[in-house]
Amino acid sequence: MADVATKPQTRAKGQETARRVRKAALRRFAATGYAAVSMREIASDVGVRPGALYNHFPTKQDILKDLLLSHMTDLLEAWETAVFSDDTDPLEQFVRFHIRYHLERADEVFISYMELRNLEPQNFSLVEAERRRYEAILTGILQKGASEGRYDIDDAKVTTRAIIAMLTGIPTWYREGGHLSEQEIEDLYLTMVRKTVAPVSVQSQTETG
Repeated sequence: MADVATKPQTRAKGQETARRVRKAALRRFAATGYAAVSMREIASDVGVRPGALYNHFPTKQDILKDLLLSHMTDLLEAWETAVFSDDTDPLEQFVRFHIRYHLERADEVFISYMELRNLEPQNFSLVEAERRRYEAILTGILQKGASEGRYDIDDAKVTTRAIIAMLTGIPTWYREGGHLSEQEIEDLYLTMVRKTVAPVSVQSQTETG
């Protein structure tokens, strides 16, 4: 009975250690880059021997893969559970969601884009597949809007990537307490996105209005 009782405790302790490893690695990768970080440094931050890391992550590459896949999983789940007003335009929903989510996770955003190059081919494919799932959400919104005459776009997938790249760049320069609030940033970027996809007639009215 005692052995049975200790198994959940051991499992919980292992999960907590793995969580701390992820947190320490995220901080290190964001600060100095994946290539410059050693498993020994991560172990030191966690407060365990380097050998203890291998019980959770056999290699540093496994940590990076875990961090990037977790980021995409959390992002997709957050979108699925996000609540919006019924009368909010889908494009506005996506833009505001993306900005809010990413501003709260600057380190995750940084390594998710800057460290893709350091993923091994198989791991890159796994992460890229999840990124395409997320991009497909915006692509679907753009395609539907274009079919209804609300948007004018030449290539929905290219436009999707351009918009996401623009929005994802915000955490690199935004600082809390600056001259723009998060709400103002959302409004400004939403206006830019709308102008990017607006039909020519709408753009002309905006410029002359």
